[in-house]
Amino acid sequence: MRTPDQYGVVGHPISHSWSPFIHGLFARQTDQSLVYRLYDIAPEDFRIQVLEFFTRGGRGLNVTVPHKEAAAELANELTVRADRAGAVNTLIMSAEHTLLGDNTDGHGLVTDMRKNLALELTNERILILGAGGATRGVVEPLLSLGPTEVVIANRTPDRAVNLASLFQDLGAVRGCGFEDVGDEPFDVVINATAAGLSGSVPNVDGAVIGSHTVCYDMSYSKSATPFVTWAIEQGCARAHKGWGMLVEQAAESFTLWRGVRPDTEPVLAALGVK
Repeated sequence: MRTPDQYGVVGHPISHSWSPFIHGLFARQTDQSLVYRLYDIAPEDFRIQVLEFFTRGGRGLNVTVPHKEAAAELANELTVRADRAGAVNTLIMSAEHTLLGDNTDGHGLVTDMRKNLALELTNERILILGAGGATRGVVEPLLSLGPTEVVIANRTPDRAVNLASLFQDLGAVRGCGFEDVGDEPFDVVINATAAGLSGSVPNVDGAVIGSHTVCYDMSYSKSATPFVTWAIEQGCARAHKGWGMLVEQAAESFTLWRGVRPDTEPVLAALGVK
């Protein structure tokens, strides 16, 4: 009997991840023989342990906080979207034994927002909180939908300004500090910071949220995240956790690895999202 192919997700911390559950459901649904595990790896050990995983015959890894930019540097080759983002959330060992880096975050976010949540992002003003690896992967897909403006706000303004400058050829995008966002409500506010992991929210003025604003937290948990709780307190129209993005980006990664696209609806239902 053939040994199942080895996959996993690398992060720090990682114990909260539902990725093994999701990929397990995908594998059963599509009759694929694989094992998917959690790997808690500190930044200083990332390179050596990931290369070890692939040397031992591993086929693919998902990459999450705080390793997405390090994964882009590690890969031998990047897809166009990963190269543009400068961040990788999916590593694939090719048949030629080269390590390919891709980024399925933007696909996951946009698919969840449009297909699952029926959001129309064209001609909308969008605020993204955070300028790390999570944001890098979603700016291009969001700009491709033709929003009026995308504002990237970050605790350290320079990081947001520099990130926005990489995408200015694609549409109206600017970067600033949390305190410089302004007091006009946005149509969509996306939290791409890891603040929720420590129980906090980004230090941004509640005026960015109006009664029509849809809020989206890339973080997820079975209970309300700190950002979702805060957004509801500010009077937003609705607030969503990142379960759908998690499942949709996972489906895209699974398709890249296995060559078969799983159906996300039963997985969203199993998670209680749909």
